[in-house]
Amino acid sequence: MDINIKKIKKNAYRVSKDRNVTALRVRVPGGEITGDLVDIVSKIANTYGDGRIHLTTRQGFEILGIKWEDIDKVNLMVAPLMDKLEINHVDANAGYPASGTRNIVACIGNKVCLKGQYDTTAFAKKIEKAIFPHDFHFKVAFTGCPNDCQKVRSNDFGIIGMALPIFDPSKCISCGRCEKKCKGLSTGAIKMVNYKPQRDHDRCIGCGECVLNCPTSAWTRDSKKYYRLAIMGRTGKRNPRLAEDWIIWTDETSIIKIIKNTYDYVDKFIDRSLPKEHIGYIVDRTGFMEFKKWALKGVDLPEHSVMKNNVYWSGIKYPGIK
Repeated sequence: MDINIKKIKKNAYRVSKDRNVTALRVRVPGGEITGDLVDIVSKIANTYGDGRIHLTTRQGFEILGIKWEDIDKVNLMVAPLMDKLEINHVDANAGYPASGTRNIVACIGNKVCLKGQYDTTAFAKKIEKAIFPHDFHFKVAFTGCPNDCQKVRSNDFGIIGMALPIFDPSKCISCGRCEKKCKGLSTGAIKMVNYKPQRDHDRCIGCGECVLNCPTSAWTRDSKKYYRLAIMGRTGKRNPRLAEDWIIWTDETSIIKIIKNTYDYVDKFIDRSLPKEHIGYIVDRTGFMEFKKWALKGVDLPEHSVMKNNVYWSGIKYPGIK
């Protein structure tokens, strides 16, 4: 068959080792899917694939063994998946409209986990609505607390839930459990002074251990949602590195705006001679201050936010590569 490889890749199909067949990547924003939609994935695999489904590292499905000539039929079956998962598209019957921005991943968050500070899936879906479809190679990941079960620091944007602890001294019985747990499990931001806990805001990472372990609920979470934003982590061949913290105690609106602004920045500076270019390499080339200028356009950070003026990354360095 005469295959337009560029077109099918954009349509979320991939070229496989067996050149007679392809594989479809199914997006599942935030990693949450209902049983009826899993049934559709299974039906596609058994009808047009070879029956195998791979669970990807980015919480999606990869349906293997699809024949090239069946792509249009598969796209029709994918339509209800996109509709019910609320994935933006122009023509649902034409399949996925882009493959650059990777599926947005999330830990299970506070739907189940006691340590989760927020609904990670809900926030992931907000980001999905704001940035997909797009052909630029962006990776976004969410985790509900500083335990970072989702390993978000290997992504371009790693978002970590934070709880701002509120203390009610009238409920405190001076048991010292908050101090003990903060010292043993976190950063030691709480110390007992005259039998009352004092919290060092600069050392606090918003983990919520004080809230979870207080027997009288003297510590509670602020009703406002706060996040830590780590940026420009990456895997890959050249200079893999962990994301570094840029802004802490920030909010959803600011994070969404920063990510959307980054698409404008990439559109301006990306090396279009390459098949794709990760954002971090563009930041390395232009300098962080140029990225920062673009990323913060129209952003109004909350009063509690703390932002680093500059960010420095390390990672693995290979000889002879800048």
